[in-house]
Amino acid sequence: MNWDRIEGNWKQIKGRVQEQWGKLTDDDIDVVDGRREQLSGKLQERYGLATERAEAEIAAWERRATDDWFRH
Repeated sequence: MNWDRIEGNWKQIKGRVQEQWGKLTDDDIDVVDGRREQLSGKLQERYGLATERAEAEIAAWERRATDDWFRH
């Protein structure tokens, strides 16, 4: 999945983000607003992850994204 598509459809997939990373608050997700760097920072903050680990988790989550995520 292309991150640009995730960013452009952030409002549609916020629930998927919260399912994956339950420690992120609604405010955190609103602050991220689809920006990958912000998501990485919030994961580091909430989960105590190193930058590399946060990026690896985001990349794995991104690879699982399918077109079904954007359908309602």
